[in-house]
Amino acid sequence: MTGIDPRIAEEFDALLPRMRATSRRLHAHPETAWEEHAAADLLTGWLAEEGFAVERPYAGVETGFRARRPGHERAPATIAVLLEYDALPGIGHACGHNLIAAGGAAAAIAAARALGDAGAAVTVIGTPAEEGGGGKIVLLDRGAFDDVDAALMFHPADRTLTARHGLAAIHFHAEFRGVASHAAKHPEDGKSAFNGARLFFDAIDMLRQFLPAKARIHGIIRAAGDAPNVVPDHALVEGIVRARTLAEARDLFARVRRIAEGAAMGSETTAEVREPSPAYAERRNNPAMVAAVDRYLRAQAVDITPTSPDNPAGSSDIGNVSLVVPAIHPYIQIAERGTPSHAPVFAEAAGTDYAFDQAAKMARAIACTVADLAADPDLRAAVRESFEADDHAA
Repeated sequence: MTGIDPRIAEEFDALLPRMRATSRRLHAHPETAWEEHAAADLLTGWLAEEGFAVERPYAGVETGFRARRPGHERAPATIAVLLEYDALPGIGHACGHNLIAAGGAAAAIAAARALGDAGAAVTVIGTPAEEGGGGKIVLLDRGAFDDVDAALMFHPADRTLTARHGLAAIHFHAEFRGVASHAAKHPEDGKSAFNGARLFFDAIDMLRQFLPAKARIHGIIRAAGDAPNVVPDHALVEGIVRARTLAEARDLFARVRRIAEGAAMGSETTAEVREPSPAYAERRNNPAMVAAVDRYLRAQAVDITPTSPDNPAGSSDIGNVSLVVPAIHPYIQIAERGTPSHAPVFAEAAGTDYAFDQAAKMARAIACTVADLAADPDLRAAVRESFEADDHAA
């Protein structure tokens, strides 16, 4: 099939007002990782109205959920649409998760309506805390994807890409502790934790020349004392190590740990390095599903940027899912080329009519792909075959 299925187009278009209202509501009321209670209420309420049976909390995650249509137990397979709905601290939906959630829900509902009781089960999984908390990884480790045969979602961006590589990422905290003293009367008695953090950053900068391709190390000093006349006895660095694969990231993170130990030695402080959340793996994009989404986007005259290793990339916890379940994570342009994500300008863009119209095109393509997967066992077999071939190649 090369065009949009008229049944799905009709069902999806009927959902556009609800999708718009949901996106606006989420955009106006951002909630950060693990705190997305109102967002989960809003989304599960909509799905329940559509006849989905909702489980929440799901897998022990308070703001996670699973929504399935009745009769899923007898279905030959399960096709899952994944929703993200957390925002970034201080700048709201600067990654456009309001559009992911509203568009993903509309796509799943439209596909389920068009399919009726036929074919595979359409499931929606609400995945909180993508922005650093690793919600999908927590759900994955607790068996939430054990019965899923394919997982689909999309993401807003400054360009449309049906496939994009994703970097592995390890979030870390490096905590330095020293000895407080009066900075004027008795500076010789102090051991500055802030100096430990400074040395750590300086040494990280020296390491950059020797980083492998695509590797990144970046971070902030979250705390470094409370008063200028007191030698700081505590400093906290929050950072991220990224690389092409999780194995590469682990090797690089070992070097970061050694740098922290050296910075502590040089500043006569102590350092503790820990991982506050699960590590994000690299992402695999399932070729068979990518081809379907690409086809349905082109049917809507969407301009698609060619996939290239030179395209800039971030990280997402769907990477971990994609190593276990066939998955896709295409991107839809919602702002001018070059507009940075994770910035106030992108949060503003995520609330515009243009962004909504673009997200609707991607969500329509996702709905068509979900329906194809649910109705066509040969396509599901092709998806599985390409997934296993990619696994062997890796």
